[in-house]
Amino acid sequence: MTDSATRTRAPRLRADATRNRERIVAAAQEAFVEFGPDVPLDEIARRAGVGNATLYRHFRDRQELSRSVVLSVFDTMATQAETLLAGADRAFDALTQVVHGSVEWSVGALCPMLAEWMDPGEPDLLAAQDRLDNAVEAIIELSQAEGSLRKDIGPGDILPVVAQIARPLPGADPANYETYVHRSLQLFLDGLRAPGCSVLPGRPITLLDLRRDCAEISQR
Repeated sequence: MTDSATRTRAPRLRADATRNRERIVAAAQEAFVEFGPDVPLDEIARRAGVGNATLYRHFRDRQELSRSVVLSVFDTMATQAETLLAGADRAFDALTQVVHGSVEWSVGALCPMLAEWMDPGEPDLLAAQDRLDNAVEAIIELSQAEGSLRKDIGPGDILPVVAQIARPLPGADPANYETYVHRSLQLFLDGLRAPGCSVLPGRPITLLDLRRDCAEISQR
């Protein structure tokens, strides 16, 4: 085999490996939501259309795979939030699409489920979280500046509610679940619009408040 043939074939192999990795991560995200974090890795490999050996070449254990799923979700959410903010005529429209998009990303189910596998101080996770936080904060600040979002709330008021609403109920029929969730999210969004019709207790909750409280709970 000539050097030229070797050089021609190598990029294709790397591309195949990248596609396999992406399929495994997507299949893992789907399986984690459907069956929980203890779903057999064999099932994930089957859904991804790869052999078990291929899965283990990319991910040495469940923790590494779970980490990749969380990072992929954060990256996808941040990219879409940035894109929506750049293209929307009104920032509240971008906020609406991000909130409803949380159902597609399965945020409510995945994040609490996989928290035990994640090191909250890991640099890659912190970077991905910061990027998403910055995108969400920018959307909220611009929505308030344009007068469409009430000013007495912060990102920490929004994200936990979205995660709770988007979390599947035990035994829920998947065929109807998304309709129920989107209806609830739209009701929540309507309550965020300015002007507010009630006075909220306390002060707006920041993402720093939220992260600190979550860290304190995890240490108990």
